[in-house]
Amino acid sequence: MTIPAELMTDVVVIGGGPAGEVAAGRVADRGLKTVLVERELVGGECSYWGCIPSKTLVRPGDVIAAARRVPGAAAAVTGTVDVAAALARRDYMTSSWDDAGQERWLADHGIRLVRGLARLTGERQVAVDGGPLIRARRAVVLATGSSASVPPVPGLADVRPWDNRSATSAKELPARLVVLGGGAVGVELAQAFFRLGSSEVTVVEGSPRLLPREEPFAGDEVLAAFRREGIRVRLGTRLASVRRDGTDGPVRATLGNSEEVVADEILVATGRRPSTADLGLDTVGLEPGRAVTVDDRLRAQGVPGDWLYAVGDCTGLAPFTHMGKYHARIAADVITGRDARDRASRDAVPRVTFTDPQVAAVGLTAAEAGQRGLPVRVVDVDTGEVPGSYVLGEGLGGTTRLVIDEERGVLVGVTITGNGVQELLHAATVAIAARVPLTDLWHAVPAFPTVSEVWLHALEAAGF
Repeated sequence: MTIPAELMTDVVVIGGGPAGEVAAGRVADRGLKTVLVERELVGGECSYWGCIPSKTLVRPGDVIAAARRVPGAAAAVTGTVDVAAALARRDYMTSSWDDAGQERWLADHGIRLVRGLARLTGERQVAVDGGPLIRARRAVVLATGSSASVPPVPGLADVRPWDNRSATSAKELPARLVVLGGGAVGVELAQAFFRLGSSEVTVVEGSPRLLPREEPFAGDEVLAAFRREGIRVRLGTRLASVRRDGTDGPVRATLGNSEEVVADEILVATGRRPSTADLGLDTVGLEPGRAVTVDDRLRAQGVPGDWLYAVGDCTGLAPFTHMGKYHARIAADVITGRDARDRASRDAVPRVTFTDPQVAAVGLTAAEAGQRGLPVRVVDVDTGEVPGSYVLGEGLGGTTRLVIDEERGVLVGVTITGNGVQELLHAATVAIAARVPLTDLWHAVPAFPTVSEVWLHALEAAGF
C-alpha cells in the first residue's frame, strides 16, 4: 500500500487502546472522518497485557477456592490447576496478541488505521514515523495510556525484571516469585501465580499495609488471606538492591531490613506513568513526560483553540480502563457539539481489586472525605452476615463501609470487601454518581437471599 505524504481528516486519535477506540468510534459514528494512530496493538494495554489476561489468570484459583468453601463441593476438588489450560485460555482471551479483529472493527466504523509512532508537530498536526503528516480539521485526541515505572533500585534494571506485560504473557510459572509493590496489580498477580502453582511468592510493600490507597481494613483483610494461604508479605520495607546469579540464575533481592529473598523472577508493580514523553507535547506548549491537564470537557489546558483533547491514563485523573472509556465518550460528545462534562473522575471512580477477598470501592475513603472537610459519618457492617453469603459457602467474611455526607444526606464513598463482591459495586456507583439521598436509597429493596442484602444491613445500621 502506498503511504500518502499527507492526510486530511476531521479527527485524529493517537492511541488505540480502549479509550482511543471509544473516542474514534463515537466521532466516526456521528459522521466525522477519523484517523486512529497506534504503534502497537489496537486494543491496547488492557486487552493484551492488563485487565483481560490478568483476570483470566486470577479466575482458576478463584473457582477452586470458591468450591472448597462449599460443603459437598469441596470433596470434588482433588487435583491442582491445569496450568497449560489456564495459559491457553489466557492466550485465547488475548487473541494470542493479534489485533486483526480490532482492525476489522475499525474498518466497520469507517475509521482509518495508521500504524506507527505519532508526534504532535503543531496545531492540529500529527506526524507519524514512517507514515504521513496528518492534519485535523476539528480535533486531536490523545489516548496514549500509561506504562510501568521501574524504581531506581541498585541492580534492578540489570536483572531483567518483569512488569505487568511480562507477567500476564508468561509462558511458564516461576517456582519462586518476588512481587515489588502491594497495590492492586501486585496483589492480584501475587495471588494468581501462587494459586496457579508458584510454590513461593513474596510481596514487598514499602508502606505499612497492602492496598495503601484504599480503606485500611481492605489491606488488612487481604493480608490476612495471604498469610492463611502461605503468600509471604513484607510490609514497611523497601528493596535495597538486587542481583541475578549469572545470566539465567536466581534473583537475590536484598530488602531494607537486610533480609535476602531468593526468587526465579522479580515482578515490579510499583506504579505507572503517563505515556507522553515522546508525544511532541513541547510543540504545543506542554511538558513532555507529564500528565496532560484537562478541564471537565477533557480539553487540554494551556493549548489555545480548544482543539486538543486527552482521555484515559495520560490525563493522570483516574487510571482505569472504564474511566478512560468514560473520558472518551465525553470528549467525543464535546467534539461533535454536545454539552457533556466529566462529573466522575474526582469523586465517583469505581475500582475493584480482584484478589480473594475482593476489594470493591467507589468514591472517597473516610480519610479522603475528612481531608476535604466533609461532615462525614462512617458505617461498617459485616459483608458475610447476610443469608446470601452463607448460601455461597463457609467462612465468607468481609466488610461493607458507607461514608455518608451528613449535611447532604448522600453517600460519598463505599468500600465492600468479601468473596465475589465486584457485582455489588455498581449499585454504590449509581448512588454516588446520581447523589441519591439515603432517604430514597432505603426504598431500593435488595432481593433475598442475595449478598446485595448487605445494603439493607448497612442502611439499617445508618439509622434507616
